[in-house]
Amino acid sequence: MAIVPSSIVTRNMADFAKQTGNVYKSVSVISKRANQISVKLKEELNSKLAEFATTVDNLEEVFENREQIEISKYYERLPKPTNLAIEEFLEGNVYVRTPDVETDEISL
Repeated sequence: MAIVPSSIVTRNMADFAKQTGNVYKSVSVISKRANQISVKLKEELNSKLAEFATTVDNLEEVFENREQIEISKYYERLPKPTNLAIEEFLEGNVYVRTPDVETDEISL
């Protein structure tokens, strides 16, 4: 029997349509949220790694910093932004707004 990675999960597509009424709209919302998470994580990682930045161009003076490697490994082990966004969406922690519908309701 083959070992299936924990990142591969079979999802019920009907669960995605519950919140928005449309699977494709839900996937779009999840995609936008995943991008937000990705940008946030990248900014966090870059700010932590900036502490180790050197202005030395000489390769002989560049050395491995154990703490820097551990920080990088920590961020590599985190769940992927897409998986985090899917979980947030299915748990109802993502606010979905449709501007076209809201402006139509206001004008009525």
